[in-house]
Amino acid sequence: MKQKNKKPIVRSKTRATKEIVDYDKSDVSQIIGNSKALKFEDLGFKLPDSPPTQVVSIRLPTALLNKLRVLASERDIPYQALIKLLLAESLDEYFEDAA
Repeated sequence: MKQKNKKPIVRSKTRATKEIVDYDKSDVSQIIGNSKALKFEDLGFKLPDSPPTQVVSIRLPTALLNKLRVLASERDIPYQALIKLLLAESLDEYFEDAA
């Protein structure tokens, strides 16, 4: 079996340099202490927004997936929406019982 020649990953040095320069502009050593937990906003930093949904890949047994598809068809909703609904309901029940 032949191995494919992989191209090396080239990372942008200008982006990394810009991030370092941005962080170096703020001297936070005088405002960080153990007495009070600070948020990133308090330090003048903003984390990137996380997307409202994320793609997840999960392997399910074929029989289980078929049952989910049948149930989704009976409810006239996409099976992936049914999976989200069932997960949300199960987590709500779990946290209600735990409280």
